[in-house]
Amino acid sequence: MEQIFEEFSKIARLSRECVITEKIDGTNGQVLVTPEGELFCGSRTRWITTDNDNAGFARWCMEHKAELLTLGVGRHFGEWWGSGIQRGYGLPKGEKRWSLFNVARWCLNGETPKKISGANAKEEKFQQVLPACVGLVPVLYRGIFKTDAIDAALADLKNYGSKAATGFMKPEGVVIFHTAANVMFKKTIEKDETPKSMLA
Repeated sequence: MEQIFEEFSKIARLSRECVITEKIDGTNGQVLVTPEGELFCGSRTRWITTDNDNAGFARWCMEHKAELLTLGVGRHFGEWWGSGIQRGYGLPKGEKRWSLFNVARWCLNGETPKKISGANAKEEKFQQVLPACVGLVPVLYRGIFKTDAIDAALADLKNYGSKAATGFMKPEGVVIFHTAANVMFKKTIEKDETPKSMLA
């Protein structure tokens, strides 16, 4: 009986670029823009609507629909956070923000787009500018992967507070994106060894 050959996948090199960002304690929010110009919004596990919402994210999306459509066709993932969601980050009552995870692709409104590293050398590729209503998770480190950089980023957050919400002294932790492996890891300041399902 003939067997299907399965190739062993390539192993990513550890000493390659990584990007460490602040892990914001909110709720996951995604926006899907279709080729037909439709906009859908979702949580981490389901599509949501203004009638079946997740912390007001769908309502906010509909209020900013014209701006969000400028993100372009595709799925856009980020953290919906602020007043009334998890840590709240000291934001005024009712104030919430959406911060995208893809810090390589985007730059904030009002910033100058940077060249995207690793892009095709023959064709320069630059970041796209976000609409004013959308933020980015703060970048704490970009460089060769090393555990010292993770420890330093965590220590900086613990000692000086959140970069997403200046003055908030109880940040959650970091997310490490390893570029070559195309994988993310998270590490929290407190109770990192405890599974989320066991946290009270």
